[in-house]
Amino acid sequence: MSRPGSDPPLRCLVAPNPSPLTGAGTNTWIVGGSALAVIDPGPDDPAHLAAILAAVGPGQRIAHILVTHAHRDHSALAARLGALTGAPTHAFGTATEGRSPVMQALADRLAAEGEGLDRGFVPDLRLAEGETVAGPDWTLRALHTPGHLGGHLCLALGETLFSGDHVMGWSSSIVSPPDGDMTDYMASLRRLAGRRWSRLLPGHGAPVPDPERRLAELIAHRQGREAQILAALARAPARLPDLTARIYAGTPPHLLPEAARNALAHLVDLSGRNLISAHPALEPGAEFRLS
Repeated sequence: MSRPGSDPPLRCLVAPNPSPLTGAGTNTWIVGGSALAVIDPGPDDPAHLAAILAAVGPGQRIAHILVTHAHRDHSALAARLGALTGAPTHAFGTATEGRSPVMQALADRLAAEGEGLDRGFVPDLRLAEGETVAGPDWTLRALHTPGHLGGHLCLALGETLFSGDHVMGWSSSIVSPPDGDMTDYMASLRRLAGRRWSRLLPGHGAPVPDPERRLAELIAHRQGREAQILAALARAPARLPDLTARIYAGTPPHLLPEAARNALAHLVDLSGRNLISAHPALEPGAEFRLS
């Protein structure tokens, strides 16, 4: 286990999957000096698999694979890496586990699930809130942080937090119902903001050196979107495409589908708080009105 005040060796390998939604690519974090933990092995890419294996030096072995959430850009390589190394894979669960009751009830009524789900992913070991995985010089503790995905985990290494896709430095996260849940996302952000972190190491982008500031920014950003939606509905009832066009004016066209899913996540959250209503039912094609 990590000694107080000590930091185990830590490396980052960036997978070759750059895109508007992944930035430079998925960060694969390697923790430890001998028995290594690989956090988010990334997409099923032969070059990235070779890079991870090449990072294992003399006297080292991959002992554990941890997956923050079952999106293909984070989890798809886990099975192949585990088969080659014998290391068990730890995660909250499968791609659809951890959905909130409201999202589970809505799943059949929403037009489509979030993109990128790794439906074949099954961890060897399930990692619940507060449980730990340890090596000789490190201990990782699981924090269940649903929102981006129902089964999303952040992993605490002392005051360092591997934040997966819940908190990124370069962009806000996609929250796409029924897999993403804005109510849970905001609750998880506030929970993380209530703790002291020295840095955040995200699943995409550079480390976040000022976690308190970044978490406050993300909370304020979502509150601002919520205020925009309520202001738009105060003028007149509206449907999702119109709201998305108003709220995300200036967004590049290729990102508008993701923007619409974020807007829908806000609408579901606002409906759950009885601030708006959906007619005839809560679904993407509904007309939304202030309550």
